[in-house]
Amino acid sequence: MHQVSVQEKKFQIIGMTCASCVNHVERALREIPGVDEAVVNLATERARIHSHQEISDESIKRAIEAAGYHVRFGAKLDPAIIAESEKRALFLAGMLGLPLVLMIHLPFWVELILASLIQFWFGRGFYRGAFHALRNRVGNMDLLIALGTSAAFALSFFVSHPYFESSAMIIILVRLGKYLELRAKMRTTESLKALEKLQATTARVRFGDQTFEMPISGIKRGDLILILPGERVPLDGVVIEGETELDESFLTGESALIGKRPGDRVSGGSLNTTGAFTIKVLALGADTLLSKMIRLIEDAQDKKAPIQKLVDRVSAYFVPIVLIIAAATLLLYGIFHGFHEEAFLRSISVLVIACPCALGLATPTALMVGTGLAAKHGILIRDAEALERVHALTAMGLDKTGTLTYGKPKLTEIISSDSEQALRMALALQQGSEHPLASAILKACELKSIKAPAAKDLRSIPGKGIEGSVDGVLYKMGSARLLKELHLEIPVSPGDLTTAYLVDWSAKKILASFLFEDEVKETARAFLDGIRALGIKPILMTGDRTEVAKRVADQLQLETYYGNLLPEEKAEKLEELQGKGEIVAMLGDGVNDAPALTIADIGIALSTGTDVAMQTAGITLFGGDPNKALEAIQISRKTYDKIRQNLIWAFVYNVIGIPLAAFGLLSPMLAGSAMALSSVSVVSNSLLLGRFKISKEK
Repeated sequence: MHQVSVQEKKFQIIGMTCASCVNHVERALREIPGVDEAVVNLATERARIHSHQEISDESIKRAIEAAGYHVRFGAKLDPAIIAESEKRALFLAGMLGLPLVLMIHLPFWVELILASLIQFWFGRGFYRGAFHALRNRVGNMDLLIALGTSAAFALSFFVSHPYFESSAMIIILVRLGKYLELRAKMRTTESLKALEKLQATTARVRFGDQTFEMPISGIKRGDLILILPGERVPLDGVVIEGETELDESFLTGESALIGKRPGDRVSGGSLNTTGAFTIKVLALGADTLLSKMIRLIEDAQDKKAPIQKLVDRVSAYFVPIVLIIAAATLLLYGIFHGFHEEAFLRSISVLVIACPCALGLATPTALMVGTGLAAKHGILIRDAEALERVHALTAMGLDKTGTLTYGKPKLTEIISSDSEQALRMALALQQGSEHPLASAILKACELKSIKAPAAKDLRSIPGKGIEGSVDGVLYKMGSARLLKELHLEIPVSPGDLTTAYLVDWSAKKILASFLFEDEVKETARAFLDGIRALGIKPILMTGDRTEVAKRVADQLQLETYYGNLLPEEKAEKLEELQGKGEIVAMLGDGVNDAPALTIADIGIALSTGTDVAMQTAGITLFGGDPNKALEAIQISRKTYDKIRQNLIWAFVYNVIGIPLAAFGLLSPMLAGSAMALSSVSVVSNSLLLGRFKISKEK
C-alpha cells in the first residue's frame, strides 16, 4: 500500500488580537485544498499546518490575507522592534489625547481634529480588523472596539456635551494594554531565547597542526574542533584529545561540572571550564541536540492543550453574544428611560469592556512559561498535552536498567569450560552495540587485553539478544527467553543476577553463562517515596528475569513488579492498567522501552543526552536522575493551576464586567481601562510561574 507522507509548514501570523482571530485563521487555513490540520497560537503568533500534499506559500498568503491578516515565512519579526514602534505610536497618541483628558477648554473644531486623528489614524488597525471580520461574517476584539469607539465619537459629534475624551482614551488605553501585553509575552519566551543564544556561529577547526576559525555552516561531520577554556562547545561530537570539565546545566538543569575525557560525547552549547580539548564532529545543524531541544520546545509551545479546545468553542460565540448584550442594553434602557446619552454610553461600555483576548491568552502563555521552566531544569516537554496530563497520573511503569539501576552492569562471573574463548566470541557479537551488557563485556575484555575476531551478518533479536557468524560458525547470545526459543535447557545460575548465554547455534550447544550485577541508584528510593507521596503507584517492568526483578523490588520496597517482559509485553501491561481506568506514565530509557513509552498516557524517557528519545516520549529527562520525573510532575501541576487561574480570571472578568457596564456602573473610559488590563493580568499571572521553586525534598 502506498504511504502518503504528511508535510508540515510553520509561519507567523501578523494582526491577530484575540481568540476569535485564532478560530478565524484556523478555519481559513483548513479551507485550503490539501490541508488536513491547522493550529494557530495567539501567544506566539505562530501557525502550523499539516497536509497530504505540497501547499504553496502563495496559497497560504492568499487565504490569510483574505481573512484580514498578514503572513510571514522564514524568520519571525523581532518583537522588540514591534514593541518599540508601538511605544512611539502610544507616545504620539498620548500627546494628542492629553488636552482632551485634562478638559482644557478648546474650540470644538480643535477637539474634533485631535479626536479624529486618534480615532481614525491611531485606531485604524481596529477598523481594518473589524472590516475583515464583517466581510468574513465573524466577530473579534477589533469589531467590539471599532463599534464602541465609533459610537462614542459619533455621540460626541452630535450632542452638545462632547465625549471625545472617551473615544480617544479607549483607543489609547487598549493600545497601551496591547503594548504591555506584547512586552509581557516577550518574557514568556526567555528560556527559549537563552537556548538560542547558545548556538555557535563559528568554531576553531583543526587541519593538521594548524587551526582556523570557520563559520559553522562550513563545517562537516568528522572535522576536528578545538575548544579552549571559557568557550562553548559549538557542535555535538566525541572527545578525541584532552580532558576537561563541562558545564551542561542548559541540558540537565544541574550546576555540577561533568568530567570529559577521550571517548566521551559532548553536546553543543556546553561550557568548557578548565582544559583545552579536541572533538570530532558527529552532528550538524538541525541534528544537534541543542537544535532538537529548541525545535521541540517551539513545537510544544505552538500546540494546543486539550483544555484550549473548550476555550476555542466558547470564543466562537463570545463576540456575537457581547453584541447582542450591547444591543439589548441600548434598547431596554431606551424603552424604559429614553434613547438619550446614558443609553448609548452603557452600550458603549459593554462593547469595550468585553475581552476575548484574555480567553485566548490564558492557556498558551502558561504553557510557554511552563515548558520554558521545565527546560531550565533539564526536562524537555514535547507537547502541551503531555504537560497537561502529567498532573493527573495515577500509576507509573518503571524500567529497571538505567532507570532504577545505574545501567552499567559489571561482569561478575563467566561459567564456561573456556571462559577466555567465550569472552572473545561474546566481544565479537557485541562490537558496536550500545546495550549496557555489551559495555560490561567490552570493559572486561579491555582489562584482559582480549581482542575480538571479525563477525559477519550481525543481527539484533529484539528483546532476546543478538546473533552473528565468526569463522563460518553461527553464534547467538541473549537471555533465557532465547534459549527457550531454541529449545535448549537453561543452566542453573544464581537466581538474582542478570544472566546472558552464549550459544554455538551450529552445534546447538551452550558455550557459556555470563553473570552481571547492576547497582540500584542512590536516588531511586527517594524517587519512589516521592511518587507514592503524590498518589502514584510505581510498578517495576523489566525484561530481566523475574528473580532479578524481585531482588530490585525488595531493595526498593516495591510491591508490584514484573520480570521477563518483552518490549511489547510492557506495553500490554500498561494497556491492562489503562483498561482499569488508570492514567499511566512509563519511565524508561527510551530505546527498548519505545513501545511502552508510546502506549502510555505519558511517556517519560530518561536520557543522558547522547541517545535522546525525544520523538518517542512526551517528556525527556536529561541527566539520568529519575527524580526529575517528580520535578516534571510538580511543574505540570503548577502550570495546570496557572491555566485554571487564568481561565477563571478571564471568565469571571467578563461575567462580572459586562453586567456592570450594562447597568451603568462603569464609564466607557473605565471599561476600556479594565479591558486593556485584563489580558495583561493573564500574561503576568503566567509569568509568575517562572518564579516557581521546585521542591528538592525527594
